Amino acid sequence: MGLFPAMSKFTRKGKCLFLLLLCLCVVAWIATLSNDDTVKPVPEGSNPPEDKGVEGFAKLEMESEMMQSIEERVEEQSAKESCPEHSPLLRGAFKLSFDPSLTIGQVESENVEVVEGQYNPSDCTARQSVAILIPHRNREKHLLYLLYHLHPFLQRQQLHYAIYVIHQAGDATFNRAKLLNVGYLEALKDHSWDCFIFHDVDLVPENDHNLYMCEDQPKHLVVGRNSTGYKLRYKGYFGGVSAMTKDQFHKVNGFPNSYWGWGGEDDDLRIRVTLQKMSIIRPSPEVARYTMIFHKRDSGNQINKDRMQLLRRTHQAWKTDGLNSCSYKILSVHRAPLFINITTDIGQPEHAH
Repeated sequence: MGLFPAMSKFTRKGKCLFLLLLCLCVVAWIATLSNDDTVKPVPEGSNPPEDKGVEGFAKLEMESEMMQSIEERVEEQSAKESCPEHSPLLRGAFKLSFDPSLTIGQVESENVEVVEGQYNPSDCTARQSVAILIPHRNREKHLLYLLYHLHPFLQRQQLHYAIYVIHQAGDATFNRAKLLNVGYLEALKDHSWDCFIFHDVDLVPENDHNLYMCEDQPKHLVVGRNSTGYKLRYKGYFGGVSAMTKDQFHKVNGFPNSYWGWGGEDDDLRIRVTLQKMSIIRPSPEVARYTMIFHKRDSGNQINKDRMQLLRRTHQAWKTDGLNSCSYKILSVHRAPLFINITTDIGQPEHAH
């Protein structure tokens, strides 16, 4: 009398928790078969309890296999494969356009998968996560043209990326290098990016084989531009667009903060790279080509007359002038559809106080 109600109760529990109690079901079933003295006779026409136990166990086995199959399919879908080393979406050289009637709404409508300035491939796992840092002030049209071309360019490279525009507030002399330090420090608050691209707002890439990814050495991406006949400006040039990993940028203590106005900060960074016994690498001249959007020099970004004097002391100053001494105040962070806009007060040159 006591065995069958107990077995029935156990079977109901086993069906509810079949994945966790499968082994116990097997043991209980074997024990039932071997304990003939306690088995109660059943009416004629009824299935023997042994058959019922076998059918129940078989059903449990089938349900377990089905559940395992479902779980495996879910895991396969959630664990995307890495994106291929060579993206099949790349087109090579492409024609640039600078339509005067272009609007931010048009660019947004063509990049619906970009959310708050960030994009992630939907069909594979990106090989690198990349933060694009653009120093900016009073260059809205240039920024619009860059966003129009850069978003599809980066998406064809199958990168996880975000575009940060670091806007200098106020009318003090422009400081590109310090803005890039600010962008780097603030971007790291969002994500542990693998690679950082330091990008001038007026340079637009012409070939998507010019990969916006970091390597084992700092990388300079602007070998040629239309304004220089697509030749390197000078042998040690490291400006315009460059790429460094987090470790590489930390090793050189970032950019100097002391270069106010145009010129010198990219040469200072090159010296820092050399001091750390790293080398600058470049893509082929056929690939690393840019169009520079022509413009007059901005007011507030006059030539830095102190740049040569500052460069002479880089060997001593790099340890104390950089990321570890970058003081600033964030005024706002606006996450627009196509970019993260960081407005910052970076102070003024020392002689201006």
